[in-house]
Amino acid sequence: MASNLKERLIKLLLEKSFRYSEEATIKLASGKMSNYYIDCRKTTYSSEGQFLVGNIIFEMIKDQKIDAVGGLTMGADPISCSVAFASHTHTNDIGAFAIRKERKEHGMQKQIEGDVKEGDRVVIIDDVITTGSSTIKAIEAARRECLDIVKVIVLVDREEGGKAEILKHASEVEAVCTKSELLEAYKKKAAS
Repeated sequence: MASNLKERLIKLLLEKSFRYSEEATIKLASGKMSNYYIDCRKTTYSSEGQFLVGNIIFEMIKDQKIDAVGGLTMGADPISCSVAFASHTHTNDIGAFAIRKERKEHGMQKQIEGDVKEGDRVVIIDDVITTGSSTIKAIEAARRECLDIVKVIVLVDREEGGKAEILKHASEVEAVCTKSELLEAYKKKAAS
């Protein structure tokens, strides 16, 4: 991955998505209390964030014959669409899909929507992993739809055991960046 794109992404995550407190006052989805919070959507819904994330992840998967990327809505949605767009600019079309938390009760009653079909080689995407539970839900839903999961890519790994849990359900998990990298960049920025 181009290091200058990753460096810029870390700066953008710090500017838009990273919140830090000396005390653990922030409640996470897992129920744990933390002294930092990462709302990746502030970055992934920005135009620069979409450019950076799309190109970085496309570079990570471009040689793996991937048909589509997607994950649990809504954290994965802007990332998946950014990767699909980046792939098209490199004439290597990769589709995007979204996984609902629950199957729809009406219409075609789908849980997975988008440019993907049974048998496709896919990458499951997530914005942040802590315990890995939402990523595992996405993996299970994709398997029920007979998608071939090649790997999982997460934008930020909070390094709290989620990656190990996901590895029980997928053969490969890669993070674009980690909590350690963000905290290091945050401390450097605060010291300057």
